[in-house]
Amino acid sequence: MTAMYVGLALIGLLIAGLLAWIGLTLSRRKAAGTTAAQQDAVQRQAEQVRQTEEHAAVLRTRAEAAEQRAEEIRRGAEDRASEVRRDAEQRASDVRREAEAEAQSIRDDLREQRLEMERREHRLTEREERLDEQHRGIEERQLDLTARLGELDRRRSEIKDLEDERRRILEGVANLTTEQAKAELVAAIEAEAKRHAHTIVRDIERQAQDEGEIKARKIITGAVQRLASEQTSESVVSVVHLPSDDMKGRIIGREGRNIRSFEQTTGVNLIIDDTPEAVLLSCFDPVRRETARLTLDSLVLDGRIHPSRIEEIYERSKGEVAELCERAAEDAMAEVGITDLHPELVRTMGLLRYRTSYGQNVLKHLIESAHIAGMMAAELGLDPKLCKRGAFLHDIGKALTHESEGSHAIVGAELARKYGENDDVVHCIEAHHNEVEVRTVEAVLTQAADAVSGGRPGARRESLEAYVQRLERLEEIAMHHDGVEKVFAMQAGREIRVMVLPDAVDDIAAQVMARDIAKQVEEELTYPGQIRVTVVRESRATEVAK
Repeated sequence: MTAMYVGLALIGLLIAGLLAWIGLTLSRRKAAGTTAAQQDAVQRQAEQVRQTEEHAAVLRTRAEAAEQRAEEIRRGAEDRASEVRRDAEQRASDVRREAEAEAQSIRDDLREQRLEMERREHRLTEREERLDEQHRGIEERQLDLTARLGELDRRRSEIKDLEDERRRILEGVANLTTEQAKAELVAAIEAEAKRHAHTIVRDIERQAQDEGEIKARKIITGAVQRLASEQTSESVVSVVHLPSDDMKGRIIGREGRNIRSFEQTTGVNLIIDDTPEAVLLSCFDPVRRETARLTLDSLVLDGRIHPSRIEEIYERSKGEVAELCERAAEDAMAEVGITDLHPELVRTMGLLRYRTSYGQNVLKHLIESAHIAGMMAAELGLDPKLCKRGAFLHDIGKALTHESEGSHAIVGAELARKYGENDDVVHCIEAHHNEVEVRTVEAVLTQAADAVSGGRPGARRESLEAYVQRLERLEEIAMHHDGVEKVFAMQAGREIRVMVLPDAVDDIAAQVMARDIAKQVEEELTYPGQIRVTVVRESRATEVAK
């Protein structure tokens, strides 16, 4: 509205200036005398002035109408504002009441959730549970003792008349004073209360321990059942297939210059033997071995093999491996549900795609551990995101073992701290092998998830020598029992089948033997998963027809 008033004022000033200019011009021309042509021009100008005045009048009329319309709009707006204000106040009052009711409901829900979380936290740690139960039992016993003392006081007031006679009898029979008799009575009651309290505390501790073990087994078993992952294998040798054996000579080059250049550039041993149409790449660094494999594949496909070409293809393969590692890290993050890792941590995490631990791929182990930790955290009422993040990053130091000194837990924790990870996440990394004292529940869950992922059947593979020794020891344990004829370690050492002589071992002795063998295996061997012991007793009846 103010802008409209300013516009009307400017139009009025323009019209006034135009009229003044026209009047000055007319006065000057009348004073000097004008010709007929000039008079015509003056008339035309006067006509223009008249039209201008009419236009100005129209504008003034419009301006007045606009002012009236603006005044009406203003009054309507004020009325509407009053109505809106009243409605808003009414709605605000309603919303306030609803918000108060909802806030009360939320407070009640939060109170119930807080109580439930406290109950779960009490069941989480055996030590805390024992302490809480002991304090609670002691407080209850103290209240009980207080109530008993009050009851004694009330009874003392009721039997006040009999105290003198009893005191005389006690003093005469036992030769004790009143104070000594009271002390013995209180000591007897206190000893009885202590024995009762100790019995209750012991029963509560035993019950809490049993319930805690059952709950822990249920949570871990549920997490393992809900997660299935593939079995991986460990290898330090890669095989590169060739189109023909003639390519071996080109790979070796004149006087072996190509193979020397390849090994110096890639840091990988190139083994060329009598294997038809194939060569071997040997290296304990899986990233370097994969880079060398891509380099050799490209060289064989291109056909041009010489030192400069090897270096060129190697640099390109390094970029491809880096892209593959980064893509693998991003896929792993997407699967776990983490999106805000530092780019340097993402690059380092990608290197774990080609690293294995006892045959288990480290990156897949981290994904599996994160899922297990998240599921256990959800069951325990903790933050699943924090537990997932700690378990997902706990082995990131394995990507730096060849570059940094120290254990992979400490190195990984320093790397995570350097790139801004939460202190709780850093503690999960540094404490997952107990190199640092565990201070948080999340760190304990990280240890549990790591153990479950690495210890589940089929997750990791032992070396051939250890594997053979374990199988031999399993058979030796079973063969040392009397009446055993043959022993077979089957299913990669997960089952022992013992063939016994039916004449020397009966059915009951076979059951006892199976139990004894299983117990001896548990005491002497360390192994993941379970080993089934099966004792087979076969009875045969043979007759000869003559």
